[in-house]
Amino acid sequence: MGSPEEFRQLSEAEIARLIAGLRRILATDSLLVAQEDLVPYECDGLTAYRQLPLLVALPTTEDQVVAVLKLCQELRVPLVARGAGTGLSGGATPVQHGVVLSLAKFMRILDIDPVARTARVQPGVRNLAISEAVAPCNLYYAPDPSSQIACTIGGNVAENSGGVHCLKYGLTVHNVLRLRVALIDGTVVEIGSGALDSPGYDLLALMIGSEGMLGIVLEATVKLTPKPQLAQVAMASFDDVVKAGNAVADIIAAGIIPAGLEMMDKPATAAVEDYVHAGYDLNAEAILLAESDGTPEEVAEEIAAMCAVLEKSGATEIRVSQNEAERLKFWAGRKAAFPAVGRITPDYLCMDGTIPRKHLARVLTRIAELADEYGLRCANVFHAGDGNLHPLIMFDANKPGEVERATGYGGKILELSVEVGGTITGEHGVGIEKVGQMCAQFSKEELASFHGVKAAFDEHTLLNPGKAVPTPRRCSEYRLTGSAK
Repeated sequence: MGSPEEFRQLSEAEIARLIAGLRRILATDSLLVAQEDLVPYECDGLTAYRQLPLLVALPTTEDQVVAVLKLCQELRVPLVARGAGTGLSGGATPVQHGVVLSLAKFMRILDIDPVARTARVQPGVRNLAISEAVAPCNLYYAPDPSSQIACTIGGNVAENSGGVHCLKYGLTVHNVLRLRVALIDGTVVEIGSGALDSPGYDLLALMIGSEGMLGIVLEATVKLTPKPQLAQVAMASFDDVVKAGNAVADIIAAGIIPAGLEMMDKPATAAVEDYVHAGYDLNAEAILLAESDGTPEEVAEEIAAMCAVLEKSGATEIRVSQNEAERLKFWAGRKAAFPAVGRITPDYLCMDGTIPRKHLARVLTRIAELADEYGLRCANVFHAGDGNLHPLIMFDANKPGEVERATGYGGKILELSVEVGGTITGEHGVGIEKVGQMCAQFSKEELASFHGVKAAFDEHTLLNPGKAVPTPRRCSEYRLTGSAK
């Protein structure tokens, strides 16, 4: 399936001028124009939407990024920034007749300050690479998306990524202090500072999660967190998904904030166990992973309190990790959920709604009903502690009508999230995937404000156009038909 947005086609003369300009800016091997070189960039982790870009630029310096931006603005050429391409909402899907600006070569950790507990990094640095670099200082970078082995900080900033430990330690927006950003006209600005707060408008929170629509990240200063003395995981089995959903709310209601609180239903558990062999209970309808970290005394007290709540909530079995290797094994299964499901289905969509925790059981029940209605399998993986749903809808794109059924099923889940007081995304961004459902969550006036902010940064809508914020026409179609083309 191609990108749903179409943009002005450049003339041959304009394309020639663009390529000539980029060749003056970039080294020969940093400009890709041959079709076989462009194919790896046709989509990100959302493979349902594919579009070949006109070309791909791979700058190596700030000056080159600035020069590319200025040229694209001069020629009115749309531009899509790309990190590792691990995003799941189509945020890095190329625009037809546009440029992909890859920041893959910006891979340096520029500075580590163990006293201030900060690291200054380029956008192409992998999430996990920061933790590996600061490990000798007994520090780590807390946000840990499942793709952290590959995803980049620039992409994390664009999507406001989270992970299994975001309940206690926050999303990207809570762990970034400063950004160095290039705007579409080539202006380089610094947002935030080394301090915990800065005067004036909170542009840092605006930029984080803006999906590359406002500027290009050149540097990020991130907070580092001391490694806890001890961490343990309680793994609880349930014979009913509703009981597991209610147990999540019970833990939070008891005043416990786990370091991580994750849930998987039976289909997800089966897929993961076959892939990772983490020791999960295959007879359980759902399992919960609840982690505590801190001093040994704190962990012992919190684990005991969580186990008491889990038992009262109907857990049929509770296992507590006895050493670090077992703890990592439990988490390895959860973090492998996406590739594990990928092994058992030709294609899948990973949804990303967020709901109030008290509605987990209701929403889980409705997701199962929708699976029957659409005739598709669904495995559920949740950041249960903050209500962030990740239903994995399995389908086969080669079978007529299954793409449409899968996207329709996913759209119903997102609309359900809004219906119960939640949102259509938690950490994966809106991108292409959820742009239609933005019309369900936000009013015409609110969407107009979003367009106003976009125009203030990017008057000609050249940066990642067609993503995240729907046009009035798209919303009119959505409200009339229940879907957006």
